[in-house]
Amino acid sequence: MKQWKKSGGRWSALLMAALLAASALMGCSGGGESSVSGSSASNTESQAISESGSQAKTDSESDGQAVSESEPESSEPVEVRIAALKGPTAMGMVKFMDDVDQQAVTDENYTFQIVASPDEVTPQIAQGNVDIAAVPANLASILYNNMDGAVQVLTVNTLGVLYLVENGDTVQSPADLKGKTIYASGKGSTPEYALNYVLEQNGLVPGTDVTIEWKSEHSECVAAITADSSGIAMLPQPFVTTAQTKNPSLRVALDLTEEWEKVQADGEEKSTMITGATVVRTEFAQEHPEAVENFLKHYQESVEYVNGNTEEAAKLVGNYEIVTEEVALKALPECNIVYLAGEEMKEKLSGYLSVLNEQNPQSIGGTLPGDDFYYIESEE
Repeated sequence: MKQWKKSGGRWSALLMAALLAASALMGCSGGGESSVSGSSASNTESQAISESGSQAKTDSESDGQAVSESEPESSEPVEVRIAALKGPTAMGMVKFMDDVDQQAVTDENYTFQIVASPDEVTPQIAQGNVDIAAVPANLASILYNNMDGAVQVLTVNTLGVLYLVENGDTVQSPADLKGKTIYASGKGSTPEYALNYVLEQNGLVPGTDVTIEWKSEHSECVAAITADSSGIAMLPQPFVTTAQTKNPSLRVALDLTEEWEKVQADGEEKSTMITGATVVRTEFAQEHPEAVENFLKHYQESVEYVNGNTEEAAKLVGNYEIVTEEVALKALPECNIVYLAGEEMKEKLSGYLSVLNEQNPQSIGGTLPGDDFYYIESEE
């Protein structure tokens, strides 16, 4: 078995910055304790960061070709360690996870972790303890930039899951937000940049035309609009559905993904709001291309099943304790779970990252990723 190369502690500060930049996005998670499927619980963040990460790019080259200690394996099953975040990114994998648990999929040795926040999975990617992970889209870019290209993005797995909700029926378009107060969480991360982008593209100045009160948790946003009958809250799915079960008067006023696409309609370069991406350690992809392709095949089948079989998928989501079956049944159609790979993935994700880069370059790790960030399946 090839031994992964370990680098020193030079990524510790960078990883901490990455965690701070991405952690607020995790409103799309179901919250609560981490749950584990098919593998043991993760190491603590402090242990993982102190031990640093596994660098995916090989450092030695001969005649222009990367040197590998062994040829890619194709006959024997490969250990594939997968992590996903509670919420839509894990929801799309539930059929895949169940097939593995039922031994219906045995081509590789798959293990899964379902974790509550990025700070649990990021150090494990750096350490080489996780091979494939579903993470916030901007975090994928941060990891690429801060870890010298040690990850590639395989798929876009979730489009926008942010919604504006209100108690009444006063907001039908972004123009109706003028003079309103929006309660939101996620300041300094993707939710803030996405909201500002939609507002500005509709001629509204955040902080002037629209008041935004930033909260630390989504539950605080719900409490705020419960107390303020004219207030608006920005919430992600499946938290919108969870909140509506507790406060049936809440109404979805605007889908920020739809509003993003409306303002992009006349632009030369199209993009869409993206919540989640699936990344692979570059070294793993180079060593085990067949295992990566097998993963992608099963993952695509799982996403198609989840989107086409809501009731059955909701039961699996409940079984894996991502959210309750009741919440999943209502939330799944609104979670924008997708499988975008290849050139389509590159086009959508690069456009989204370009918008974030214009808002704040640090939100994507300082600069737009290079072409090698995007895993494109060879046609050979």
